[in-house]
Amino acid sequence: MSANVLVSLVSCLLNGTQPEAEILAGLDLKELYALADRHSLLGITAFALEHAGIHDEAFMKAKGRAIRKVLLLSMDREKVISELEANHVWYMPLKGAILKDYYPALGMRESSDCDILIDPARADDVRKIMQSLGFRVEEFGTFHHDVYFRPPVSSFEMHRKLFRDSREAKLYAYYSDTKSRLLKDEGNNYGWHFSTEDFYVYMTAHEYNHYRGGGTGLRSLLDVYVFLKKFGNVIDCEYVSRELESAGLSDFEAANRGLAMSLFEGRELTQSNLEMLDYILKSGTYGNIDNLVKNRFAKRPQSKVKYLLSRIFLPMTEIKDNYLFFYKHKYLLPLMPFMRVMKAVRKSKRSLAEIRTVINLEKR
Repeated sequence: MSANVLVSLVSCLLNGTQPEAEILAGLDLKELYALADRHSLLGITAFALEHAGIHDEAFMKAKGRAIRKVLLLSMDREKVISELEANHVWYMPLKGAILKDYYPALGMRESSDCDILIDPARADDVRKIMQSLGFRVEEFGTFHHDVYFRPPVSSFEMHRKLFRDSREAKLYAYYSDTKSRLLKDEGNNYGWHFSTEDFYVYMTAHEYNHYRGGGTGLRSLLDVYVFLKKFGNVIDCEYVSRELESAGLSDFEAANRGLAMSLFEGRELTQSNLEMLDYILKSGTYGNIDNLVKNRFAKRPQSKVKYLLSRIFLPMTEIKDNYLFFYKHKYLLPLMPFMRVMKAVRKSKRSLAEIRTVINLEKR
């Protein structure tokens, strides 16, 4: 019930209408808050409640936090970009840093962090830049992005590339030369951006990557709706269709777009719409272990024992993606299983959840 209420409230806000009386009559604000929080939609839900004439203290505080975080991330992003410019490093802000400006008001589109694509050859220089600005290095040289944090809320992911080779080979190949797909910014020396069409393709690719992993939530569907409401009549649909086909995203994009537009425009949902929505609702913004394990087994059928062993004894492709230091210094590879076990112990709650999911899977 809360999902219907949340979608109705947000839809009315974005379309300038008022929610029906029965939607408001059975409103459970605590349940609505929990769902909106799980899908990173607290800010826009607070705006939607205000639009409907409802002022709730918990939601108002959440709205204030959302606005504050957007402002802090934006200020820190400008500082980072200024230093990238000064040090002649090419860059491109990604995802939420761009999408937030397509929403009607500041704070409606929440982000957990700030993502920027950088010149991979300058990653060491970028680390020095981030440290000089007071950022703490959380991860470096491990994944396809480096992670930095500065209190109170500024988490930055500086991407060397957009996708990892071992997870989605076709997307990795499609974006193997990302720079050739970019357009030069006006008004600066080293900033780049996607065309509107290529931004939509990347949005879809990014969402698909999460969807096929642990899952993704309502915020992603809302991003699609907001983007297409703004640009749907001006983008080159033939170009987008060709690129989606090339990236292997055509079927997912059609289903995802169909669900987003039907959901937030109040149309009747098909059975396939409902099945996709159920998966998304259960996933939350960042997915869950249950989806992750099931999707891994679906992609690569194997025995449960083999799966669990593969989580300790990683294939070389995954070591290359996730443990670059070990990949470059192969004489250290015998230590990798011990490191994986220690990591599992440190993250015991997540590890036990994964093991339980594997054990409870239906026999194949």
